[in-house]
Amino acid sequence: MPSTESYIQNLFADRLGGNQFGKDTKIYKFEKIKRAKRAALEANPGKELFDMGVGEPDEMADAGVVKTLQIEAEKPENRGYTDNGIDEFKISAIQYMEKTFGVTGLDPKKHVNHTIGSKPCLAMAPSIFINPGDITLMTIPGYPVMGTHTQYLGGQVVNLELKEENNFLPDLKSIDAATAKKAKLLYINYPNNPTGANATKEFYAEVVEFAKANDIVVIQDAAYSTLTYNAKPVSFLSVPGAIDVGVELHSHSKAYNMTGWRIAFIVGNELVVKGLAHVKDNIDSGQFAAIQKAGIYALEHPEITARIVEKYQRRLNLLVDTLNSVGFNAKMPGGSFFLFVKAPKGIAGGRQFESAEDFSQYLITEHMISTVPWDDVGNFVRFSATFAAKDSAEEARIMQEIKNRLSTVTFEF
Repeated sequence: MPSTESYIQNLFADRLGGNQFGKDTKIYKFEKIKRAKRAALEANPGKELFDMGVGEPDEMADAGVVKTLQIEAEKPENRGYTDNGIDEFKISAIQYMEKTFGVTGLDPKKHVNHTIGSKPCLAMAPSIFINPGDITLMTIPGYPVMGTHTQYLGGQVVNLELKEENNFLPDLKSIDAATAKKAKLLYINYPNNPTGANATKEFYAEVVEFAKANDIVVIQDAAYSTLTYNAKPVSFLSVPGAIDVGVELHSHSKAYNMTGWRIAFIVGNELVVKGLAHVKDNIDSGQFAAIQKAGIYALEHPEITARIVEKYQRRLNLLVDTLNSVGFNAKMPGGSFFLFVKAPKGIAGGRQFESAEDFSQYLITEHMISTVPWDDVGNFVRFSATFAAKDSAEEARIMQEIKNRLSTVTFEF
């Protein structure tokens, strides 16, 4: 009997798994989380589920941002393609870098370009530099997009572990000379997702030295750059020599509650920005001008971010106190809206956890608390301060309920 399978199945590129595309029965952790949440809600009708795993803000963008979009969307001059961005947005981005981070000497015609969010920029970056066999250095645990596209192009990914004992900074000295010679890109992300760690100027200086010594381009993903606590935000580009070796990506998603708006910018080394503009020009036709102008409004109103930082700092402090009250060793992160804590090994006199994923599934099914597990380097779970709550009283109520649920058992670490 002839096969009923479509010939298209045999045409998929090897990068997607070839003729086995779509047949993998492995369930990835985020799909497991979704399924477990659905099952928990069905098994516990009427019981509140607290989603501490969601990685996007729970609030709308500022009213001024929304109003700007409304006004600009009605203007005929904003209707067309923007290609590599409007000049006003680039000028605003350069002014933002100076006002927020003290980075001077940037030229809006050379050192900056808008992107439709930072994710597409990370996806495009390997196309600028990676040939088959070249290496991208990636921190792990972390955001995998740039590594995925490196592999699509026939490149290799070398993971640099982020360990708690090293303050979740990669050990650049551990990279052997042969790997460093083949590497073209180094991806770092600070403040870091998922660990919440901040980078220091001393670390950035070490990155610059490493990049110059090995002819490597640095991509610093600064999506959480202004979500910092008890310290002034630091830009990679504020370190001497950084602009000679790399770029920084800034996103409106986290600091301005603009996740769905898809607006960000790449800033730094002129050649890297030029290369990104060339690749981008062959992929998209630019973000809607009205959204770019709403982004300008956001960049010109730092008080928006200040309010958001105040909220997340309050929530994270509550999370730290709540988790520590039931046996965890949680510490306030340096930045981001994530709290990264070691998963317990088990429950006294009862269940043992084989991994952070095992513990995360337990939290959902038994306590209706959703988190994201990370088992790349040790066993950790990530709690997010972006859970839905309309005010501080609601936040306190949620924390008390979480404490009540988790106090029914004794965790062993």
